[in-house]
Amino acid sequence: EVHVVESGGGLVQAGGSLRLSCKASAFTFDDIAVGWSRQAPGKEREGVSCISSSDGTTSYADSVKGRFTISRDNAKNAVYLQMNSLKPEDTAVYYCAVGFFSCSDYPWLGSWGQGTQVTVSS
Repeated sequence: EVHVVESGGGLVQAGGSLRLSCKASAFTFDDIAVGWSRQAPGKEREGVSCISSSDGTTSYADSVKGRFTISRDNAKNAVYLQMNSLKPEDTAVYYCAVGFFSCSDYPWLGSWGQGTQVTVSS
């Protein structure tokens, strides 16, 4: 059974930074794709960023380009989402998905965590 855990969320002021972590059991991280999505109250879940398994290609939603950076640490079996210059509209529950999917095929068919809350105050 795959167990995916997100961490690193919290409350931050606009302009601040947070780093989210995603760890999963039963996978070797360099073999899989990992994606981050988010869901704000009353809104649909949207893909935020993804890192592919093949060559580590990264992708970002237009709303976070230049502010968020996704990276992986295969030795720690972890993927991180560094979020800088946070805005109140970034407030959402952030979810991590891991699996054998293509980053371009959203919604990703993988294993999902329970999410971590990010709240950005103005």
